[in-house]
Amino acid sequence: MSRSALVGNVTAMLRDAGFLVSDRCAIRPKSFDVAARRGEDTVLVKILGNIDAFDAKTGAEMRRLGEYLRATPVVIGLRTRDEDLKPGVVYFRHGVPVLSPDTAMDLFVEEVPPLIYAAPGGLYVNIDSEVLADAREDRDWSLGRLAQELGVSRRTVSKYEDGMDASVDVATQLEELFEAPLTSPVDVIDGADEVREGEPMPDDPAVDPDDEPVVAVLTRVGFDVHPTDRAPFKTISEEKDREQRMLTGHSEFTETAEKRARIMSSVGRVTRTTSIYVVDRARQESVDGTALIERDEIENIRDVEDLKDLIKERADETPA
Repeated sequence: MSRSALVGNVTAMLRDAGFLVSDRCAIRPKSFDVAARRGEDTVLVKILGNIDAFDAKTGAEMRRLGEYLRATPVVIGLRTRDEDLKPGVVYFRHGVPVLSPDTAMDLFVEEVPPLIYAAPGGLYVNIDSEVLADAREDRDWSLGRLAQELGVSRRTVSKYEDGMDASVDVATQLEELFEAPLTSPVDVIDGADEVREGEPMPDDPAVDPDDEPVVAVLTRVGFDVHPTDRAPFKTISEEKDREQRMLTGHSEFTETAEKRARIMSSVGRVTRTTSIYVVDRARQESVDGTALIERDEIENIRDVEDLKDLIKERADETPA
């Protein structure tokens, strides 16, 4: 299957599942292909045939964007260099959950979350430690008795009851022994934090020197400004009180700039952010809801209310 066809299939699946889906981010460099939102759940989705192509820089950018846009970064892919991705299993690349299309279908359409995740050494599941301890005590089994049944040490059983995850084989043994479900699903929408190895949030990239005047204005009027390096927009800005978030682009107003502005509008509708594009000379007031602001205008902005008024005046729509 071509990557273009795969992107089309995943996008259609998300729409069938009730997600509002952005236009495809068809401009490089890019860290995600589409943004999608259903209710309060927002995801940034990268779609790949071979997930080995997902590199550390892209993973870091997706995690940063997810943090600032209140979204979960997710990769949907078919295979690694060595094998197809298994259905029902969550993989991880550079701190980002990775799903096969079948697993994504189960999660988003059928609303059946995966139970298994891949980690160094094999496939694992979350054991509900309280349910396990209750089941053992109901049988009047000691830790040693259960350890003997499983063929593991007493200390290992104690760790299971303290919250350590188990291999799929051990989990299967436990459920057969107690004739009851003992596993809990992987919460992909919350980033699978309960099973993902803890990694610090990557630092923001440096500001592009060409964007420094715009960043200086946004900072002066009260925004925390986060530069990007693999997105259709140059920065994500947040008001200090986190009430408003804004995507910002900056360049000459070319055909490519107009295309970027349209993508920003589409992503903004999904992520509930406003968007502006700073240009040297504007030929129109907005592009699909992204306000076009000339460089001279933004340099004369005095405070955040001035900027909001200008955006409201220029933009022909606001985020849903």
